[in-house]
This record gives sequence, structure tokens and C-alpha cells, in this order.
Amino acid sequence: MTAAYAGPSFTSRVSSALYLHPKLLLTLLLAPPLLWLGVLYLGSLFSLLLQSFFYIDEFSGNIVREFSLATYEQLFTHANADIFMRTTLMAAAVTIAAALIAFPIAYYMVRYASMKMKAVLYLAVMLPLWSSYLVRVYAWKLILAKEGMVTWFAGKLQLTWLLDAVLAIPVIGGPSLSISYIGSFLVFLYIWLPFMILPIVAALERVPASLTEASADLGATPKQTFRKVILPLAFPGVVAGSIFTFSLTLGDYIIPGIIGNSRPFIGQAVYQLQGTAGNIPLAAAFTIVPIVIMTIYLTAARRLGAFDAL
Repeated sequence: MTAAYAGPSFTSRVSSALYLHPKLLLTLLLAPPLLWLGVLYLGSLFSLLLQSFFYIDEFSGNIVREFSLATYEQLFTHANADIFMRTTLMAAAVTIAAALIAFPIAYYMVRYASMKMKAVLYLAVMLPLWSSYLVRVYAWKLILAKEGMVTWFAGKLQLTWLLDAVLAIPVIGGPSLSISYIGSFLVFLYIWLPFMILPIVAALERVPASLTEASADLGATPKQTFRKVILPLAFPGVVAGSIFTFSLTLGDYIIPGIIGNSRPFIGQAVYQLQGTAGNIPLAAAFTIVPIVIMTIYLTAARRLGAFDAL
């Protein structure tokens, strides 16, 4: 006696339905990351924005959950404006210096280095990222200290006078490199430099060698080829790297807390306000500032066509 046909299994029916409805399959695949992005990331940002419109009652010290612009009035005081200016200028200085240092390194890696040398350079760029962030920062604190390696090396070269002259510069100087904006700048530059080098390397590797050959055939000098062919095509990589270096410097609070003076950056202000001071609305308002700055920066970069070749 022939057994009755049970029909296709549940797994087969589901597979057939997904095959016949590719949009449904795409929706199911994208649902988990979109939920993560929409609920956890964008939801937390919305919550942050919402709390920035609350304020602290001066008498009780409690958070008043009513819509008000009182917190933003506190945000734009002279002392807080100094924090914004200080952080933004540091982020811009680190980004510009990182681009100036990273581009020649990346250009040599792509255009002139042999395969063996390229591997060595890649390892040199990536190796610092394999160690602890805090270990690297504290190592730099010892290097830049008054009794550290830099001071010792300057003494051996009879350049102590030059180091003292640099430290005597108003605003950016200090008692030692580890207690100055110069020290903070050097550590920021060291920590974030790989994030500038790698995007530029990726951009330069996408520039066809035939374009430079064609430029030379048409009579362009090497400088003209670099300025009018290579640099415009590699510019998206510089922009991509600058997004990393600028935004990471803008939000970092560990390096300014270990290297530098007592004047806070945005990240330190947020940490102190939501922790020690317990002023969560003002801390939330402070976090809106880097978001606004990065939004303006990305919009300007997009209008300049920096993302077209990414």
C-alpha cells in the first residue's frame, strides 16, 4: 500500500516563500540591524536630546522634567564657550597635522614601497592599535614628564633651552610637556594617526596608474600631476580620515584627563556633569554640541563632493 503524500515540509514552504518574495527576505535580513540602529542608537540620541530641554531646580537640585531652554542658556556661558573653542581648535589642529604627516607616508606605501616594505609599514601603522589605549596614554605621560625621555634627550643634545622656550609659550605651554596643550596635541596625534593613514592608503590604491602615465604623456610635470590628478582623487580618503581624527578628538575625555592641564575639554565636562555634579540635562546639552559640529562638517564635506569617490 502506497503511503499518503504528506506535502512539502514547513522549511520547504518557508524557503519557497522567501524565494518567491525577495523583498520579504531583504526585510527580514535588515530588520535586526535596523531595529538596533533605530531603537538603541537613534532612540538613545533622541532621549539625550529630550533631556537637554529639562533643567535643574536651583533650590532642590532635582531634575525638572518640563520643556525649557534654561539649560541651553547655561550652555552658552563664557566658561562653556571656552570649552567648545578649546576642544574644537585641538581637534582641528590634530586633524590638519595628521593629514600632513599621513599623506606622505601613505603615498610612499602605495607608490614606492616594495611588497616587503609595505608589509612592514602596515605592521608599523597597525601595531599600536593592538595594545591597550590606556597603556599607550600613560606611556606617553612618562615620556613627556619633566624627568622623562624627551627632557633627557633634549639635555643630551644640549637643546634644553629650546624645550624651555617651547614650554614658555603662553596658553599652549606649561611646567612640562605632560602638563601642557602641546603634550595633549602630541598624544592625540599619535593615538589617532593610524585612522588617517589607512583611509588615505585605500584612496591612493584606487587611483589608476594609467592616469598618472597619461598625465606625464600630456606634458604635465610631476608636481602638476600630483596637484591636479592624484590629490583630487585621494581627497576623499583625507576627508574620511579627518572624520575619524576630528570626531574622536572632539569626544575624547581620557587623554585630556591624563595629559594636559586642568582646563576641561567637552568629554571631560560631560563626564563631570553627569557624574560628580549630577547635572544630566547640562551634560546632555554638552553632548549635542559635538553632534552639531560634526553634522556641519559632514554637510560641508558632502557639498564639496568629498564623498563622491568613497
